[in-house]
Amino acid sequence: MSAPRHLVFGLGVTNAAVARALVRRGGEVVLADDDPSDAARELAVEFGVPLHDAPDEAGLRTLLSAADVLVPAPLLGDLHPVVRLAAELGVPVRSEFDLAADWDDRPVLAVTGTNGKTTVSELAAAMLERSGIACRAVGNLEVPLVEAVDDPEPEWFVVEASSFRLGHSARFAPRVAVWLNLTPDHLDRHAGLDAYRSAKARILEHQSAGDTAVLVLDDPVVAAAEVRPGVRVVGVTSGGRPDRDVDTWATVAGDRLVLVPSGGDDEPLDLLAVDELPRTHPHDVTNSLAAAAAALAAGATPGAVVAALRSTSPPPHRVEFVADVSGVRFVDDSKSTTPASTLAAISGFDSVVLVAGGRNKGLDLGVLAGAGDRVRAVVGIGESAGEVVAAFPGHPTAVADSMADAVRLAAGLAAPGDTVLLSPGCASFDWYSSYAERGDDFAAAVGRLVGADGR
Repeated sequence: MSAPRHLVFGLGVTNAAVARALVRRGGEVVLADDDPSDAARELAVEFGVPLHDAPDEAGLRTLLSAADVLVPAPLLGDLHPVVRLAAELGVPVRSEFDLAADWDDRPVLAVTGTNGKTTVSELAAAMLERSGIACRAVGNLEVPLVEAVDDPEPEWFVVEASSFRLGHSARFAPRVAVWLNLTPDHLDRHAGLDAYRSAKARILEHQSAGDTAVLVLDDPVVAAAEVRPGVRVVGVTSGGRPDRDVDTWATVAGDRLVLVPSGGDDEPLDLLAVDELPRTHPHDVTNSLAAAAAALAAGATPGAVVAALRSTSPPPHRVEFVADVSGVRFVDDSKSTTPASTLAAISGFDSVVLVAGGRNKGLDLGVLAGAGDRVRAVVGIGESAGEVVAAFPGHPTAVADSMADAVRLAAGLAAPGDTVLLSPGCASFDWYSSYAERGDDFAAAVGRLVGADGR
């Protein structure tokens, strides 16, 4: 019996790894891309196969009719014609998660949510490593899962699971699943908010009895999520007993992070005081509780969990202090690409000069007005600068034509005690190639300001 023919559509980092993994295992691949890079063309030469460059709908039908499986690049979402036509023609769609599960049965701890995925994934991985459990953080990070399974060392994989990867998955079944939150995002690539929610919910869809679901119950969508019979539920709450039935809940009692069993005579597990965390914004506390609950479910020791909580700082560009200039704090939250994450960042400060904007992902930026009582002034950047400043009609506003201009304008609008917060609420792809490049440019502009201030 011949190997199934996989149409690998979109040849970025993940699907290049997919194609190589399939070929190593004797599979047949067909390569296609809407806008092939030099690396994609080199991959086709490496395999000695043609590269189908920007096929039209007729070309897509031909490719799909000859394929057994479609593996779309994660960022294609569910609106791309190749995904729509695959459904029409009955061609199965699979993700790198599905392929990895076919080839490897080591347990997976997976984390999804609109915000906080990377932070919780990396924190949970640190907790497992400190417990002596070899693991690797993969997925929507630097290394795809389909590549990581070739490494025999990890005992667990900690997977950051985006809606795109989950949406393309047919049978992803993490041993421990974490769902942090859901707010509108990626509506330019999903068919709507319901499609986005359904993609996220797939993290729970194929779990089995004995698996664990960690659900942040302060989010109403997550609180209503269905789990399969026999799956152990850990509810994360900001305080008090949750409304839904759970086996354990992780919460703050007094000033302590604790895990409380729902039944029996077991004592609560007291972890540490809130002020022992490196950072104590509300979302930092929630992320810490979720990571602790997930890592403990995967076999981490309480001592290792506490040690990691005390010592592991959030990744860069997430409410990251840059400098103090004449009594004004400058903070880089470039990772914020949704209004909800911007609102969460603003909530951690009393008086903000907000620098926001970029490429909108089909979201309502008007909701930023909900933080108006904490915002002194606003500087709009990028394609959506006008939408951002329009959300604050009673505030001083300005529109910048570069990040250096934005920092200069924000410094002029700020008073001692204020925080100039870069929290764009939008993607970076109008001015930059990534949110990291955007944050670095902000920090560099602040650095020049520090030099001009003589400090």
